[in-house]
Amino acid sequence: MSEKLPPPSFRTEVERLETIVRSLEDSDVDLDEALALFQEGVERLKAARQLLQDTELTLRQVAEAADDASSGDDVED
Repeated sequence: MSEKLPPPSFRTEVERLETIVRSLEDSDVDLDEALALFQEGVERLKAARQLLQDTELTLRQVAEAADDASSGDDVED
């Protein structure tokens, strides 16, 4: 049975991207490994951007809900 892993966090993605960049800057990396790292980096970057977009959407929804709730608190005398 395969165990389902939790989705990576933004921090995890960024840390891996930093590791990939350091590896690519190393002049001892062969072409095949560099290409594989670059491809992984592109995928990690896409995932990090998606996580940011998802978080931004959640923040907007929370802010809108808070605005709606606070506008309902206004009582006219």
